[in-house]
Amino acid sequence: MSSNTHTDPMGTILNDIKVFQAKPEDTAEVLQLLIQTAQWLKSKGSTQWGGLLHGVDSHQTPEAIQRGKVYLFMQGSVLAGMVMLMQHASAWDRELWGEEGHENSVYLHRLNINREAAGKDLGEAIVRWADSGIHFPGKDRIRLDCIANNEKLNRFYLSCGYTFIGSASNASGKFNKFEKRVALA
Repeated sequence: MSSNTHTDPMGTILNDIKVFQAKPEDTAEVLQLLIQTAQWLKSKGSTQWGGLLHGVDSHQTPEAIQRGKVYLFMQGSVLAGMVMLMQHASAWDRELWGEEGHENSVYLHRLNINREAAGKDLGEAIVRWADSGIHFPGKDRIRLDCIANNEKLNRFYLSCGYTFIGSASNASGKFNKFEKRVALA
């Protein structure tokens, strides 16, 4: 991604990381980051995001980019992180959350940190930006799920102020569900 691809940031976090809405021309780089992270997770013994290594993207990232649901966190010209914020429940969300509360919820997916930017509190800063740096009309909560057996990730979301709601399973495994109330836009 060239530094002139994005010229109008939505905000700044951690002093020098600029927030942009992903554009279709970012798709290849975003997918590359997701696959690199899936490979890293696999090297750590996790099956999380393993489908990406086989061409299966349960959150349809290219389509989400087209619909303006993916946000990039750029440090200069480097993609330091990303997150997907969905204003409507996907089939995945409905499978895990059931049919209640979707009209008030934004779904956070694919929080992803470039390994070169890891260890600098970027993940927490992105989650905090999703909580208060962007608002969606009529939405008063953010919901997310994460693989149940990743204790570190589960503790991370609790430390970011999310409440554990329960667990649910699908064909990809067991997931813990978290929710956080946010200010209405």
